[in-house]
Amino acid sequence: MTPLQPKTALLGVLTLAYPLAVYFGVGHFQPRWMALLLLGLAVLRLWVTRQPFWLAAAAGALCLALLSIWGNAWMPLKLYPVLVNAVLLAVFATSLAYPPTAIERIARLTEPDLPVQGVTYTRQVTWVWCVFFLCNGSAALATAVWASPAVWALYNGLLAYVLMGLLFAGEWLVRRRVKARWQAGAKAQEAHG
Repeated sequence: MTPLQPKTALLGVLTLAYPLAVYFGVGHFQPRWMALLLLGLAVLRLWVTRQPFWLAAAAGALCLALLSIWGNAWMPLKLYPVLVNAVLLAVFATSLAYPPTAIERIARLTEPDLPVQGVTYTRQVTWVWCVFFLCNGSAALATAVWASPAVWALYNGLLAYVLMGLLFAGEWLVRRRVKARWQAGAKAQEAHG
């Protein structure tokens, strides 16, 4: 295990727990104290990554935390999931313009010799994730602006992850069927060729 992995795991756990921490903090702590959690997330992200998009996310999180501390306000803290979705949308959309796509890069970790059909498929899946991040970020924004802290935490701390998991599972099932079809086509071509 490299030294980067425990920091990355910690960042992931804290990011997942963030909406619940804010939810439980409402009514118990002033926003400026809860902003310290977001400040810690931003500093940890700066420490963990050197990728430009995630550095931008860390800078955005720092700004949100400082706004919350300065104004003692909840709204900047509730906008963090919107920021994360916006960064992920930017990463995936940029990869569509400047291939290989984000999903293709992930696929090549396990299948370095990805066939042409695989590249086409991963491009389509990258589009699906772009739509997901756009919709999820919009829902995160709507819950931050118009919903109660309980609804905000329910969506951003549970439902968004359930939806993401369903998308992962659905794509995995589709990918299995698509790969089986490709393999059957390749075998038929070999038999006739």
